[in-house]
Amino acid sequence: MKADEIAFFQSFLAKRSGLKLWPDQSDRLTSRLARLARSRNIESLRDLANKLRHGADAELERDVVEAMMSYDTSFFRDPTSFAALREIVLPAMLVARRHERRLSIWSAGCSTGQEAYSIAMMLDAMAEQLAGWSVRILATDISERALARARSGLYLQAEIARGLPQPLLASHFSAVGDRWRIGKAIRDMVEFVPFNLTLDPALFGRFDLILCRNVMISLEGSARARLFSRLRRQIAPDGALMLGAEESIHGVTTEFEPARDMPNIYRPAERAMRVDPAFSPVQSRSIAADNIAGR
Repeated sequence: MKADEIAFFQSFLAKRSGLKLWPDQSDRLTSRLARLARSRNIESLRDLANKLRHGADAELERDVVEAMMSYDTSFFRDPTSFAALREIVLPAMLVARRHERRLSIWSAGCSTGQEAYSIAMMLDAMAEQLAGWSVRILATDISERALARARSGLYLQAEIARGLPQPLLASHFSAVGDRWRIGKAIRDMVEFVPFNLTLDPALFGRFDLILCRNVMISLEGSARARLFSRLRRQIAPDGALMLGAEESIHGVTTEFEPARDMPNIYRPAERAMRVDPAFSPVQSRSIAADNIAGR
C-alpha cells in the first residue's frame, strides 16, 4: 500500500472510530483491508479508498472500521481488579445506594461480551444483598459483529478456558456442540447496544460503575480526550471507573484520579465515594484474586 493510501485510511479510521494506527501496523492494515476488498469485489485498495471518499456506502464504511477492530477479551480479565470490585467497590456502592436501591453499570467497549457477563455472574452471586434492587447492566460496542456474538452467549472452549472459573462454568453454562452457552438468566441481565464512544450522543442517565478496559490504548490523542470527557459526564459523582491493567490516565486526563489500593480503579477527580468508613475504597485492603465471582 502506498503512503498516501495509508494516510487516507489512518485519517478515515480516526474520524469514524477514533482508532489510532501505529506505523508498525501498516501490514495488518493492508492484509485486513485487502481481504475486505476481495469480499466486496473491489479490485484494489485505491479503489476502496475512492469509494470511501465518495461516502455513498454506509455499510462499507462500517465494514472498514470492523475490519480493523481488536476483539481480544476474556472472562474476569485482570482477576485482581475484579476481586477489588467484588470485595470493596460493589459493597461500597450497596451502602451508598441503600435508600434508592438502584445500581447502574456500563461495560463500554464490551467486545464479545465476556466482561459484561463476568459482572452479571458476580452480581448473581450477590443476589441476596440485591433482592428488591433495580440493577441495570448496559454493554456497548461499535462493532455490530461483536455484539451479535455477545447476545448469542456462545463461546468456544478456548474462550472459556481464558479466565472462567470451573464452578461458574458448571453453574451458568451448558454445552452446545463444541461450544458453551451462558444461561438465559445471565444473558437477560445484560442489554447489548451498538454505540460509538467517541462520536455518538450521550447515553441516558448516569452510571455507578463504568468498565472501559483496553479501549483507550487503541485510540488516538483527541479521541482519548473525548472518551474521558464522556465518561466523566456519564459517571455518578461517587462512581467508579475500571480501566485495563496496561492503561493509565497519567498525562491523558485530569478528570479522574486513582482509587487508593485498588488496581485499575479510578474515581471522578476531587470527589471521594460517600460510603461508610468500613467500606471505603481508599482504605488499604488485602484483595484475594481467587474466588473472584464470590462463589
